[in-house]
Amino acid sequence: MTLPAPTSDQIIAALRKAGFDVIRQSGSHVVLRHPDGRTTVVPQHRGSTIGKGLLSKILKDVQLTREQLRSLL
Repeated sequence: MTLPAPTSDQIIAALRKAGFDVIRQSGSHVVLRHPDGRTTVVPQHRGSTIGKGLLSKILKDVQLTREQLRSLL
């Protein structure tokens, strides 16, 4: 089962549920960090969705599976 194409706001909200905090924003890029040190950058462009490749990179950075992200969305 594939994930629906999430927006950056949905990804950021899901990561915040998983314990990540927004530590800074540089232009349209939001940097999130977990207390254990995992970090990722999510581009925040209103109205556009996150592509499959970038979503895979974000999931790899935060060490979550697609199923875990699906449950957080």
